[in-house]
Amino acid sequence: MASSSSHLNHHQLPNIHDGATAAPPPTPSFTHPNTTAKSETAADALFHLFHRLPPNLSLPTRRSSVVASLPTVSFPAGSCDDLISAATEFGYFNLASNDDSDTIIPSGLAEAAESDSLALLELSEEEKESSFPKNWPLGYETESETPSFCLDADCSTESSELKLSSLREFTRSLEKVGLKTVEMLARALGLENPFGNDSTRFSTLMWLNQGVPDDKPAITNGFYPFVVCLQYQIREQKYWLLSESGWVSVSPRVNSVLVTLGDIAQVWRSGKLKRVRYRPVVCSGQLDGARKSVTMTLMLTLRMDSMVSPLKDISDVDKEEEYAEKHDEEGRVFRSFCFEDYAWRVYHERLFFKDPLDRYKIKT
Repeated sequence: MASSSSHLNHHQLPNIHDGATAAPPPTPSFTHPNTTAKSETAADALFHLFHRLPPNLSLPTRRSSVVASLPTVSFPAGSCDDLISAATEFGYFNLASNDDSDTIIPSGLAEAAESDSLALLELSEEEKESSFPKNWPLGYETESETPSFCLDADCSTESSELKLSSLREFTRSLEKVGLKTVEMLARALGLENPFGNDSTRFSTLMWLNQGVPDDKPAITNGFYPFVVCLQYQIREQKYWLLSESGWVSVSPRVNSVLVTLGDIAQVWRSGKLKRVRYRPVVCSGQLDGARKSVTMTLMLTLRMDSMVSPLKDISDVDKEEEYAEKHDEEGRVFRSFCFEDYAWRVYHERLFFKDPLDRYKIKT
């Protein structure tokens, strides 16, 4: 793993609000050649309704269920069958140490990182605004009902007074677990390793969210596409996940890591993996009211200049011509697309009621 200074260069995200790289939000089009004026008016009204929805929104679901236990995958050398089953049937799983006497992340480090995170939440609004780079999606999220921070892999700030050494070390440790998880997943599925040892091919984000004060799931800010999300379990805690079948509640094991698969992982495997559309949402209703709650979710995602497309099977590495002929015809569900455009769209348009990947699926 590269040093902090060099690694920051790999993970620094472009400021798309200022400068030439700005990606304006796409303009939805409801124009159809044979629509009547009445249908166009109805479409416009629906469009404006969706864009007036509050940021803190409990989404309607097709089905909501309670999961008594999560599928478990051993770390760092888990069963391929267990991993494939969890990825294709659920899209989420518990990552637990092979040795019951050991933990994936030192619990003391996780608790110290939690203290750093809580200290950030206690800053004044002015300090929150001025202490972090405004380089989307990095920085302090102001347009939500609960405080939210998005930090890079080095937990960089613009204040010399903030000491986040524990949170920084925790982020780096969890990043290594995430990279190993992606490696395990690629190997189990027979795919090429998308990252390898190249730190320029991925981006790491640490999202900090304060828990909501009730016992129901709510989206407090925009979606952001990811490969995997990881959340270390310091204590017993229930979470809501927005799975493909609706909201599900899960209770991960203490000292394990809750892993959820995202949009990018699903595209990489040509739609054959299940996914979770949002970061885990902590359920705070069960907590002691005297103790504040914060979720520390590490998101392993892509650099802004990346292209997203299905990965090659390892078995096809030596059959490039044959692979190229069959890839579009048989083995590919999604066409390639620009990650930056996709990330901007799903975050700012907040596509709650529509799968944002639909427009990239190859029609057969």
